[in-house]
Amino acid sequence: MVTKQLLKGLPEDADLRRADSLAREIFSDVANKWALLIIEALGERTLRFSELRNEVEGVSHKMLTQNLRMLERNGLVDRKVHPTVPPRVEYTLTEPGRGLRTTVDAMCGWTHQYLGHIEDARRRFGA
Repeated sequence: MVTKQLLKGLPEDADLRRADSLAREIFSDVANKWALLIIEALGERTLRFSELRNEVEGVSHKMLTQNLRMLERNGLVDRKVHPTVPPRVEYTLTEPGRGLRTTVDAMCGWTHQYLGHIEDARRRFGA
């Protein structure tokens, strides 16, 4: 968490501890499983909606649509509509989205590294 020392000189909107801050709203938006999985799936690629849906196993049409709109609204995903019949829509990470992907990649690495430990802890907890 960000300390008060690190927040000096930053606007109140940057404070994750404040319920009304933009930073908390953004954090809440992107810190959900579907957003993280979409960001990971896009990576350095451009994908169509159906390709993304195939990449993110288990996501419903509705959840994928909602999360792509949220990511686009926050400037993390670029949506390009090609004037064809039917329209072809493609999604690509923007520069800030690629920056966030670095964090998502680190989280995926952490998950893989500690998966066994977490499974052991869950078994002990449930016993």
